[in-house]
Amino acid sequence: MVDTDVLIAGAGPIGLTAAIELRRRGVRCRIVDPLLEPPQYAKAVGVQPRTLEIFEGMGVLRQVLDASTEMRGQVVYVNGTEVSRIDLSLPTDVPFRFASIPQYDTERILRERLATLDLPIERGVSLSRFDQDDDEVTAVLAGPDGEEIVTAQYLVGCDGAHSITRKTLGLTFEGAAFDEQYMLGDVEVDWAQPPGYGVRVMHQTEGTTDDLLVCIPLPGRGRYRMSMLVPEELASAKPSAPGAIAHGFEGDRKPELSHIQAVIDRLSPEPATARNLRWSSVFRISHRIVDSYGRGRVFVAGDAAHIHPPTGAQGMNTGVQDAHNLAWKLALAVDGKAAAGLTASYDAERRPIGEEVVGRTVRSAREGIETGSSSPEQLMLREAQLLIDYSDSPIVGSATEGALLKPGVRAPDATGLSRDIVTDPFRLFSLLDRLRHTAIIYLSEAVDSAELVDLESAVSVLQTAAHGELDVYLVAAATPAIGATTLPIIHDDSGSFAKTYGAEDHSIFVIRPDGYLGYSSKRLDTGNVVEFLTKTFR
Repeated sequence: MVDTDVLIAGAGPIGLTAAIELRRRGVRCRIVDPLLEPPQYAKAVGVQPRTLEIFEGMGVLRQVLDASTEMRGQVVYVNGTEVSRIDLSLPTDVPFRFASIPQYDTERILRERLATLDLPIERGVSLSRFDQDDDEVTAVLAGPDGEEIVTAQYLVGCDGAHSITRKTLGLTFEGAAFDEQYMLGDVEVDWAQPPGYGVRVMHQTEGTTDDLLVCIPLPGRGRYRMSMLVPEELASAKPSAPGAIAHGFEGDRKPELSHIQAVIDRLSPEPATARNLRWSSVFRISHRIVDSYGRGRVFVAGDAAHIHPPTGAQGMNTGVQDAHNLAWKLALAVDGKAAAGLTASYDAERRPIGEEVVGRTVRSAREGIETGSSSPEQLMLREAQLLIDYSDSPIVGSATEGALLKPGVRAPDATGLSRDIVTDPFRLFSLLDRLRHTAIIYLSEAVDSAELVDLESAVSVLQTAAHGELDVYLVAAATPAIGATTLPIIHDDSGSFAKTYGAEDHSIFVIRPDGYLGYSSKRLDTGNVVEFLTKTFR
């Protein structure tokens, strides 16, 4: 018998996400963190629309929105002249826009959610080392009372850029550090810049940026997180020790308000005075990624797996999606319902995403956010992390000829749905359980009682193949008559679902717990759906 099902190292936003998603599914966990108190700095401030979808499923959306301000766009200045203005607009079928919230508030909200799931964070406790075999992980934890040996079915390392989990697992972490060193300050400033817009100011000489000021709006009156090149008196040398990771906050001296004001005086597009310095730090940026997101029963997520420039607010959001992807798979494995390759699919799905994000943010940090041949709409969807594609994953179904949506893409929302008893129209996303898979069978023509019996029988086969971890809905077009059935019926009154999904009569769509489309077909074939389900369920 193991002491716990999953041991989580690190109680930042990534570890908290993993813990919440596992506890929501009844998995026994322990979560440890060496810090005695949660950090009170805004390491990450941007929350992408895709992450807000995740937070909705986790039950923290209202709290996150209450503590956020909308990120509406960015104004770019070069040598005192405005050269571009980007509006962060998205298609109307995307339920959320871009949010700005300090990481300390995000973590607070996630901690409060975790507390409702009866899982305390063990503070002042760190992972020292571990071993694993085919059956379990044996970890050594160091705390105020000395060392403790803990056995777990799985270990998840959310322990940051200097991860003990990654090092002990023997993963490579290839990459390099930027030569530049930066400083951050959380301040208030009065100016005429548009509310909700980031401000990026560059001084360039012969096309090369030699001075920089980046201001990201935070909740509050005129509050921004400002980032700039560090002055010589605060600079420190790169770590020279072999294998040292030059990433994150460093240096003994913290910037004072005068250091930040000096940069504002040089670069601000208008006269402005900074005040109320909440916190500040000096930091350095590296770009690195592991050669594998896990081995055996041990996995890494977030900064333990990938680090990169903060351009476009991709880091924490990518890490949250790492944990979200992994947690539902581990829960099935702990419960004995997972197919043999399910946990290995975490690396297959998430590492290509990490590689793309690292490469893109490095290019963006040096050259600005790249547009390439993408339309403005595609650019925004990419930055919002709504274009993530798992179509090459070993656990998604094969693409069907003529299908509008291929397996592996984010399942889109649909509006204007209705059902008996409910008085108001609702969204598809509000229907999804977010704990189990959801299958949707679309009906555009009348269905008699005999055919409904056949459908009910097919659904029973599918739910058995998924060990009960599959909710099934019939979504019917506005006009056809559907007889009495034991299956729940949703009405596509507005036609939004049919249009968005390209649904035809008896089309079937299977949406995974993380909101990605696992299977789609224009025609329900029970055998084919069962074959798909056996990639996830044993």
